[in-house]
Amino acid sequence: MDITIALPAECISNIISLTTPRDACRLSVVSPVFKSAADSDSVWENFLPSDYKQIISNSVSSLITSLSKKDLYFHLCRNPIIINNGTMSFALQPESGKKCYMVGTKGLSIAWGDEPNHWILTSLPESRFPEVAELKYVWWFDVKAMIETRILSLRTNYTAYLVFKFVESKYGFARRPVDSGVYIEGSDNGVRRRLLLDPSRNMARLSQDRRDGWIEIEMGEFFNENGDDGKLVCSLFEFDSFITKRGLIIQGIEIEAGVRENESGVRSIASNIRYAAFHIRLAAFEIRIAACEIRIAVYGPEAYCPESGLPFTISG
Repeated sequence: MDITIALPAECISNIISLTTPRDACRLSVVSPVFKSAADSDSVWENFLPSDYKQIISNSVSSLITSLSKKDLYFHLCRNPIIINNGTMSFALQPESGKKCYMVGTKGLSIAWGDEPNHWILTSLPESRFPEVAELKYVWWFDVKAMIETRILSLRTNYTAYLVFKFVESKYGFARRPVDSGVYIEGSDNGVRRRLLLDPSRNMARLSQDRRDGWIEIEMGEFFNENGDDGKLVCSLFEFDSFITKRGLIIQGIEIEAGVRENESGVRSIASNIRYAAFHIRLAAFEIRIAACEIRIAVYGPEAYCPESGLPFTISG
């Protein structure tokens, strides 16, 4: 029996709305009746976040209000919108419709960020935000993003990424890792990752090319159960060394729904092996750096470091 004859279109739409966006797209090619049902606003409104109207009302884009619900869904998947007076962007995870955010430069807490000698705001055509932060010169590196867990999707695992690039005159991020942490404000779990943002050619590279002119590196994960935990803090810092840092450009810190997986649904084994190998090499590298610092302490700030082949100075 033909189900499209036995069931009214509204009933078919209700059934499809209980599936997933991917299933709805597949069902739309079954027949003209299924296409009409699968493309209907009632189906795609169910896939959008319940508070999507409030979210897009804070956007500077007025075009999206005229789109069908299906077109709006995929527009938000492909084109993040700027919200909250330019401090954040909002997008949807294509597979699930979960909410994703990026905290831009205006929304970040950056140590010395209001000092032009240390950080400046600049514009880049490849950035989704009007301004990005460029590091000119610091020893004390401390960048934080904070976001209310109540605006995130419930019962969802989130991964935080630093989205960045370098200018040609970069310095200080190849020799020293930075620490990252993702935790709830007031209840720091103490879990840290050590990240080399600019590893040398013989070091494992944890960062990835985003194919949009930017690089990203994973900072940590957080599971949002009920959205009542308070503020999520995504922190990146390094202030234990005397090495100066410069040349880093930060677009923002992205909080993305889901853990990226391979086709089998399991996080890539190769990625985990690469991460472990990186930390083994990093430990060996830090031992060599420590040996250089001992030479500096003994022989003075102009001591030569044979492990790296570079003269080390206290000023970096």
